[in-house]
Amino acid sequence: MNRHITAAAFVIVTMAAAACGGGETGPLVVADVDSVAADYVYTIPAGTGAIFDSGGSVDILPAELIVHVGEVMRIINEDDRNHLIGPFYVGAGETLTQRFSTRGDFTGLCTVHPSGQFVLRVEP
Repeated sequence: MNRHITAAAFVIVTMAAAACGGGETGPLVVADVDSVAADYVYTIPAGTGAIFDSGGSVDILPAELIVHVGEVMRIINEDDRNHLIGPFYVGAGETLTQRFSTRGDFTGLCTVHPSGQFVLRVEP
């Protein structure tokens, strides 16, 4: 992977984690993520990376998502690859649960959307 893309992805993830915060900052860290109700749930199915490698596409999430402060989004990665979804990094086999505490607009790379980009708008 190009070093510039990797560095840009790191900066985007770091900035968004500080701005989107769950509780104080970053994603919600709880023993049982299913115990936290989510307003938005997206699942990255197993084999998604391979489908994109072969030129196919998978309809997982919109290119732009508008959420409100206090709402929760959950991204479940069932793929064997790590993925970037805008400001979020979700490791292979991991689940990210994010409560939005700060308004703002966040744009970043998206490895599961055909456009290659994801825009997140957090409104009051």
